Amino acid sequence: MTLTDTVLQNVIRKLIKNQDYRIEVVTLIDAEFLQYAVDFFGQVVQAKLKSTTIGSEWYRDELLKSGLSKEDLAINSGLNMKTIQNMYNSTTRTVVLDAAVEHYEALCSTVNSLVESGKDININLSIKFHGVSVDLNLNESLIVINTLAVKRAALRGGLWSTAGKRAEKPLLTTLCQLFNVPVKYYDRKQWPYTVRETDFYLFTGGTKNYKCEVKLMGKGNPESADAVFARDANILVADKLSDTNKRQLSHRGIEWVELRSKRGYKKFFEILNHIAIPATEFSGTLDKRLDEILADIFG
Repeated sequence: MTLTDTVLQNVIRKLIKNQDYRIEVVTLIDAEFLQYAVDFFGQVVQAKLKSTTIGSEWYRDELLKSGLSKEDLAINSGLNMKTIQNMYNSTTRTVVLDAAVEHYEALCSTVNSLVESGKDININLSIKFHGVSVDLNLNESLIVINTLAVKRAALRGGLWSTAGKRAEKPLLTTLCQLFNVPVKYYDRKQWPYTVRETDFYLFTGGTKNYKCEVKLMGKGNPESADAVFARDANILVADKLSDTNKRQLSHRGIEWVELRSKRGYKKFFEILNHIAIPATEFSGTLDKRLDEILADIFG
């Protein structure tokens, strides 16, 4: 699962323009989930049609079979890969398949208990796919609904994480190009292997180089500053920072940029000047220049 270049460019634009970028990620989550739901319902129809037995065996036999990917096996059973990793300390195919079947049986037992409790509720899903229609009873409907809920949660966690990681280097590259920093002062091809886990690196041309971190966490999240301390970074670029974060960073001598603040991206230029990296202040039309830079980066 990857973010499209269009969404990434929109995220970077909004960050630099002091706007909330999160709607872009939410929109992508919605699109990915709805596409998954359509595809999953198609699989359910095909699995149900192949069934020669009455009960939940059709779901287990067709949607928990070994030929599926590990991720699909987990989701179809109502689990995600992170949960399996935490439970079994492994995500080999055998472990995932066993965990999926075991959890599915437990889920069926829970659903059966709910249905047999006598609560006055009835849910029946009728799915029509390519002209073929199948009906799911209450038990089957609850299992399908649970699977969709787990998938939505997995997409949400994965895409928020992906958004942050995928935007880090293009965002800092955009800032460097916005202030006309020569490529040799930030070109990632110069990175020594030992520092490639750092989000970005600025080179002064002398003995002092600067590790940069990007954190798109919300305001007040201590992880934003903690990651900088843990990685011994020199510069932090964040969407939002709490007053506590700012005091901690300044106390440690770490330069920081809060893109959502009044000065926003312009503070990056001040930092470049402070650490003696060649740069010129931006004075053009921001939207036009961002279009040019992003076209170059993603071209």
